[in-house]
Amino acid sequence: MDESVMSIITRTIAVADLEARYLTIAELQTIRDFFAAGQQRLRIANILAANSQTIINTGTLRFWERCPITPSNSGNPIYRASCIRDQGWYIRLVTYALIEGDTKVIDTVGIRGAKEMYISLGIPLRNLVECMHCLKEAAISLLSLDDAMVVTPYFDYIIAGLTP
Repeated sequence: MDESVMSIITRTIAVADLEARYLTIAELQTIRDFFAAGQQRLRIANILAANSQTIINTGTLRFWERCPITPSNSGNPIYRASCIRDQGWYIRLVTYALIEGDTKVIDTVGIRGAKEMYISLGIPLRNLVECMHCLKEAAISLLSLDDAMVVTPYFDYIIAGLTP
């Protein structure tokens, strides 16, 4: 099985099986912790999904205040729709990573090749990164401090991956 699509549980078991051994106490603890945090991750993913349009609208307005001269704010409806579509896509990626408890899905689906694609389309990466900051701010404004601390690393991972 491709490691990029394996959960923490599958990876842990695969390593132990490859080494022909039982799971260690530390590995069992990691799996237990993963399950214990699962309810919170699912709840946060649900909040983000249920409020995705609000996050996108708030993030877009905030982004256009910070970067008023950008392709998505040029009056071209195709650029605008593409920007909003991509923002929804990145929110979905964050929810997928939250549920999985891992950034691998962000790497395989969201980052690999994304920089090159945006560059080839003439989208300034610094603008894209600022837009991701705005989405992050809009998302965490809907969450408690504890929940924001759980979701922030996933947004930061996307931001780091897209930073020029």
